[in-house]
Amino acid sequence: MSKAQPYLPDMLPVLARGKHRNPRKGACFMELASYLAGERWSDHPACTHPLLASVARLVNDHTSDGGRPRLAELIPSVIGLAGDDLHIDALISLRCATIALPVAAADRQRVLAVSVLVCESVLAQLDGRRWDSISPESERVLGAVPQARQWADRFTSNLRPRLAAFRRQAAPHAVSCAVEGAAHALVPDPDAMLRRMLVESIDVCAAWTGKATAGVRVDDAAWAEVCRLTVVADSRLHQPT
Repeated sequence: MSKAQPYLPDMLPVLARGKHRNPRKGACFMELASYLAGERWSDHPACTHPLLASVARLVNDHTSDGGRPRLAELIPSVIGLAGDDLHIDALISLRCATIALPVAAADRQRVLAVSVLVCESVLAQLDGRRWDSISPESERVLGAVPQARQWADRFTSNLRPRLAAFRRQAAPHAVSCAVEGAAHALVPDPDAMLRRMLVESIDVCAAWTGKATAGVRVDDAAWAEVCRLTVVADSRLHQPT
């Protein structure tokens, strides 16, 4: 069971894909987080770790219209989760990659298997372990995709990831590939898998930032206002032409 237990309001806003100028035009997950945190309207707010925010944006955009309402209750949980520890980037990337790897298409499995090995190598550097040491969970997941594992082993045999480049390039790429892989996987409920990625990424960030996992109590008036505005925006969007 996830550690994340977000504050559950009585009303939920209507989430939409993409960026929006203001809540009257619609809102995505992170735009509402910026509003509720008292920041300038943005899908890249300072209140949330950049990679966690990337997971939230990608999950928001790749979740179906029917499944997206289940994400809204998680918005308070990302507010205030910010930190510089590279463990956060590595563990979020690793968590997303291991969730998607068993179900992704074959071409994405290779990329995700590389991501798992690179994340493990970064964690080993940070923790002072052998560069090629791998956690039991990653071994288990990689063992389920032996061909992808063999290809990834060859690809990373002489690869020693640079930490700055990992944060800037490899981690965001791993998250993007994982979300896309899960969204297009031939599984009964890809929305549930995408939500799991977001919930478990929140858990990782909460643990490494030392923040409470119960979520942030948002201002009731602000929450009610974004609910009203996004519902109005949604109704305008679906008006017959």
